[in-house]
Amino acid sequence: MGGNQASQEAIERAYRRHHEESREDGFVFCAPDRIPLFREWIDGRGLEILDLGCRDGALSTAYLDGNHVVGVDVDRAALARAEERGLETAWADVDESLPFPAESFDVVVAAEVLEHLRLPERALGEAMRVLRPGGLLVGSVPNCFRLKSRLRFLLGRPPENDPTLLHLFAPGAVTRLLDPFEEVEVRCIAGRLSRLRSDGTGSLVTVSPHGDLDLATTPDFGQMVNRALATPGITTLVVDLSGVGFLDSSGISELLRGRRGADDRGIAYQVINASGMPLQTLELTGVWPHLSHGAAAGPPR
Repeated sequence: MGGNQASQEAIERAYRRHHEESREDGFVFCAPDRIPLFREWIDGRGLEILDLGCRDGALSTAYLDGNHVVGVDVDRAALARAEERGLETAWADVDESLPFPAESFDVVVAAEVLEHLRLPERALGEAMRVLRPGGLLVGSVPNCFRLKSRLRFLLGRPPENDPTLLHLFAPGAVTRLLDPFEEVEVRCIAGRLSRLRSDGTGSLVTVSPHGDLDLATTPDFGQMVNRALATPGITTLVVDLSGVGFLDSSGISELLRGRRGADDRGIAYQVINASGMPLQTLELTGVWPHLSHGAAAGPPR
């Protein structure tokens, strides 16, 4: 067995173990935001698309219709599932030279991949090589210097929990990495919030945000709370934080604004089920005791 193949198989075992432990089949990170954005950018039919680090092809299906997508990954078990989804696949290490001729693709996708590579600059050079003139590179990386990561570090935890992560990218670093490309556009995205749910009588309304409650999502959360407070016959508003993994100062401000809005209307206000980092943040800032008032809406789980 050649040295390169042995190394590739060792990397494959590590990634497969990570995928099996932390990623179920069909998982797409931040899917409600990334899928529409990738569809917006990959706008066309009859395109030759190369998807680097495609895993099981779950994201690739967003731009598969009418196009030919070739998925590359080091995990052959994941590639087998990508084939079932309609991708042509190639087993390769994206950190090495790509097994494709120059100028053979209209689009190269590198979604949540560059942060896992030893030399992301080389991978982008390979992407540029296989792109046709006027071709498009579309990708995404986690913002590892967002406030959530900084608070994790402050609390003595690693900024990210992914053992396969090799690089921590801030938006400025991404822009510099893409310097060889023309017409670069970088957008910051975040998770979305769930809809309201009610007990059916209108007297008790529960707002259940999910994901990160931060600068990007608090406007939607504020609208949720305002709609809930306007519900006819409401007597108690419950904000259930069980689905929130992180909140920053804007999220805290919005929670307090909801409390004031409930006070002005004579409505009981309860914030329940905070845990982990959100609860620690609320306790460290001294805000937690001030978030609820009025009749109890149910004990924390």
